[in-house]
Amino acid sequence: MTAMTTPQVDLAAMDAAAGEAADVLKALSNPQRLRLLCALLPGERCVGDLEEALGASQSYVSGQLARLRAEGFVACDRDGRTIRYRLADPRIGPILERLYEVFCPDAAPA
Repeated sequence: MTAMTTPQVDLAAMDAAAGEAADVLKALSNPQRLRLLCALLPGERCVGDLEEALGASQSYVSGQLARLRAEGFVACDRDGRTIRYRLADPRIGPILERLYEVFCPDAAPA
């Protein structure tokens, strides 16, 4: 058995970033929002694709996307009547990837 090493944490640096980190974690604390962000990890998707992936109604998905958009975590592009969503915050992808590694270690990569 190997000893686990604990990384050194600069508390002064964390003090400066704690509020921002808490805001990101708050957005990820809702299981459906977390799944929604995970569904966007591979790339852009339209609302209909996200509804199907989550098994949720259009109004629910749209509401969650509006919240994530207001927080700057996702962005959208309109092409006629189709709106495609994507991750907008570059911090979110690595966080989701790490969560996937920790909580889904036996799952095949997407």
